Amino acid sequence: MGNPGPGYAGNRHNVGVMVLEELARRAGIRLSPGKGARARAVSGEGRLAGRRVVLARPTTYMNESGGPVRGLLDYHHLPVEDLVVIHDELDLPFATVRLKRGGGEGGHNGLRSVSRSTGTRDYLRVRVGIGRPPGRQDPADFVLKDFSATERKELDLLVVEAADAAESLLARGLEGAQNEVHPRS
Repeated sequence: MGNPGPGYAGNRHNVGVMVLEELARRAGIRLSPGKGARARAVSGEGRLAGRRVVLARPTTYMNESGGPVRGLLDYHHLPVEDLVVIHDELDLPFATVRLKRGGGEGGHNGLRSVSRSTGTRDYLRVRVGIGRPPGRQDPADFVLKDFSATERKELDLLVVEAADAAESLLARGLEGAQNEVHPRS
């Protein structure tokens, strides 16, 4: 998930889009504008990690992502249990990737919109850590800022790691992917 337009392209809130673009590149899937139920998204179909996938990104703002997601699920006759949402996560340190199914939205308006439109919170998530804002900065302002110069040095690796995690999720299922992606403590 992310926000549309070049002004938001480098924002922390758009890290999910960066990961999606990496997955599309790996799979050779071209994302193109849809029509009808798919009109508010760019999407493409292909194979990734040995599975048929539909890669898609709503062209709406983050907090309105649910409608396009619901439209794509309906159009492609996909159950919400197969939905994988890749998103930024304030509650994880920068450069951390975690996988889960369901849970709360943690103030993330994009997740709230998807949950409302699908009628459930029980979908798969690739959570890409962007860290908490410094000092007293408003989280809403923080997510709409570009990554810092220091973070940009690690951003390409983070995008690759999150794309690897998404592929592992497709290939191994949630538990197998979590065992691979999450560090042992």
